[in-house]
Amino acid sequence: MQSPIQTYLEELHRSLLSLEVGAVANYIPELTKADPAWFGITLVTMDGVVYSVGDTAQAFTIQSISKPFVYATALADRGVDCVSAKVGVEPSGDAFNSISLDPQSGAPFNPMINAGAIATTSLVAGDDSARQWQRIEESMAAFIGRKISVDESVYRSESDTGFRNRAIAWMLKNFGIIDGNPMDSLENYFKQCSILVDCRDLAFMAATLSNGGVHPVTRQRALPSEHVESVLSVMATCGMYNYAGSWLFEVGMPAKSGVGGGIIAVLPGRFGIGVFSPRLDAKGNSARGLEVCKRLSQDFGLHVFSRIGDPSMALGRVYTGADAPSRRQPSTEMRADLMEQAHRIKYLCLHGYLAVDGVEYVIRKMIQMAPEANSFILDLHQIDGISDCAARLLNEARVEFGRDGIAVVFSRIHARQAIAQPLKKTMAKGDRGYLSFEDNDMAVEWCENRLVGNAAHSAASFSSLESFMFFKGVPLALVAQVEATTTLRSYGPGEQIVTAGTAGDSRVFFIESGQVSVLVPLDDGAHHRIASLGPGMNFGEMLLLGQTTRSATVCADSHVRCRILESSELEKIAAREPQLKIILLENLGKDMANTLRRATQWIAALA
Repeated sequence: MQSPIQTYLEELHRSLLSLEVGAVANYIPELTKADPAWFGITLVTMDGVVYSVGDTAQAFTIQSISKPFVYATALADRGVDCVSAKVGVEPSGDAFNSISLDPQSGAPFNPMINAGAIATTSLVAGDDSARQWQRIEESMAAFIGRKISVDESVYRSESDTGFRNRAIAWMLKNFGIIDGNPMDSLENYFKQCSILVDCRDLAFMAATLSNGGVHPVTRQRALPSEHVESVLSVMATCGMYNYAGSWLFEVGMPAKSGVGGGIIAVLPGRFGIGVFSPRLDAKGNSARGLEVCKRLSQDFGLHVFSRIGDPSMALGRVYTGADAPSRRQPSTEMRADLMEQAHRIKYLCLHGYLAVDGVEYVIRKMIQMAPEANSFILDLHQIDGISDCAARLLNEARVEFGRDGIAVVFSRIHARQAIAQPLKKTMAKGDRGYLSFEDNDMAVEWCENRLVGNAAHSAASFSSLESFMFFKGVPLALVAQVEATTTLRSYGPGEQIVTAGTAGDSRVFFIESGQVSVLVPLDDGAHHRIASLGPGMNFGEMLLLGQTTRSATVCADSHVRCRILESSELEKIAAREPQLKIILLENLGKDMANTLRRATQWIAALA
């Protein structure tokens, strides 16, 4: 099945083929060789999915679309203060090749007009022009996702006819904006404008900015995240020259055009757009490219000032520890306490990218639930990322709830830096940090212990088999016979007691003290915890139903003491006393029914 996005782009491309207004650029002789019929559209998502239609593999020179990316490189190399001292960020309202400088400082108004672009090219790191060009090549390659090449004939044509740009460069030298020989920087500027790209390259460059400076496919960081906002802001206000105001009004996306016929548009956090069509309007922008972006903005609601989403969408399913208790087997006393109080454990499943408005809504809901809450579990499994400001709010709320005796813990971050890093770096001084659990089961078990007091319930030691539910209803004399055949063994924290896949292991384990986790192996080599067992619990009893191979791994979470029964000894006693096996199978059946009920309860809670 073809994606509806692909179908839409094909229909859009087809509908604009007949638009033949404008003309190919002719002020650079080599540009006149472009075929005015060329037309391509590409859209790239944040995970690198590409939708393309038309002449998207046709190579052309990038021209002024290089400007925001070289500006980005200068910011990364020199810092905002240094670059801002040489180049402003104010819209000029003038054409791209205007000779316009600030009358007070002599600085270009912004880096998108030629004067500002020549200045930013001179600010790229490098001891000489050759090293500066090498840095530009590396930076542009990181944005595109491949090595770059220059159209030498276009470069020579630009250099041979660039008299106006030479005047601009010497004027910049006069005002102290460019150090050294301005002609060296100018030649690098001509080269950067002559880099060969295609429509897909433009879309990937836009998508890299949209993705916070990281290329969606190579995952290489092309620009430090702190500079992305600056680049997009200048593109939004200055990227379309003396059409910038109308563009922001009609389309509403940070963008940049080039006289080679390309346009890039960026929708932050969503996707990048590249359009190529050489026919230019009177202001030097691709006529078809403008129309493509207008249609996309209108049809998909892409204007940055439009209402993007409802903050309430950040919060999905809300349920309690009574709906989804931990998978451990609690003692009778703990089970009774949890039945009364588990509703005070609140799960909140968060969705999407967490910005300030979404987190504000989540915190507001937590405040409303606080009078009946002992702890909150924030399930971050379906979170794509979190802004620094949102992370700061969440950390502050966590601390405030803690002062009121309510714990806030995180679950299922899974080492994703887009979540972990903002949470870590926005903690206030003196904050001891947040609790993060691998899965919800571990999180709710911790909350259960906090709720009812783990120490009181785990202090009991089951030193006789008659105390185990597994032997409920078995005559004491028979229990004594079974116990006489058992052995005792201790295990240290982290020690593996049984291993999944092991055949021929016929032992049943009865936990006298300590805690163990039952783990099921996953295809990727990791494990998923399906149960936590403590004193009075047992494992390995499925051999009574004919199981011959261990289906799970059991590891000690603490110091554990087990009483071990060999199934062969149990069979000998059962051969003499058949009622033993009958009672044990009845108890096993009841236990399996309880396990199934809890699983059904979990499914209902998560449905």
